[in-house]
Amino acid sequence: MAKKGYTPEQIINKLREAELQLQRGTTIATVSKAIGVSSHTYYRWRKEYGGLRVEQAKKLKNLEKENARLKKLVADLSLDNAILKEAVEGNF
Repeated sequence: MAKKGYTPEQIINKLREAELQLQRGTTIATVSKAIGVSSHTYYRWRKEYGGLRVEQAKKLKNLEKENARLKKLVADLSLDNAILKEAVEGNF
């Protein structure tokens, strides 16, 4: 079965829907089934997106992408630096 890729906006909307149902006294198992995810996914989403607004979630995802890009860039530059140091020392 293919993994569903929910956008942050969809996740926040599903969490809002779940909170409304929980306030009515519905169980977590029933709520998670109603929004179409497992209870584990519900708790993971709540941990990551709980209390966020849609624009905050978009900003969070953009920052995570930028952070991953910068980490890769630093790793590449560190590798290049190490190679250049070895070449200068004559250990090739």
